[in-house]
Amino acid sequence: QVQVVESGGGLVQAGGSLRLSCTASERPFSSFTMGWFRQAPGKERQFVAAFSRGGGSTFYADSVKGRFTISNNNAKNTVYLQMSNLKPEDTAVYYCAARYSSGSYYYPHDYNDWGQGTQVTVSS
Repeated sequence: QVQVVESGGGLVQAGGSLRLSCTASERPFSSFTMGWFRQAPGKERQFVAAFSRGGGSTFYADSVKGRFTISNNNAKNTVYLQMSNLKPEDTAVYYCAARYSSGSYYYPHDYNDWGQGTQVTVSS
């Protein structure tokens, strides 16, 4: 099991920026995926962004393209989510997850280990 820890959430006004970080305790395979998901109260968990370490590919949800950027630091086994031009609808608990088994970057149930979540609140 991989321990995943995310941080960097907080309160920000609309139009502001936040940078989230996610660190995995280990890298069980040479190729695995780290993803970001978010969940607002009363709603299902939804995909935000992902980084595939095997191919170096990045993926984004349509709702965040052009505003969010995912990046990687292999030495620190860490991924970051830079969020800019934040909107009130971005308010949610943001979760980082690691996937090292078969599946898709898009579906939450395909990920193996999850962090505890970090709250992002955007005021209007």
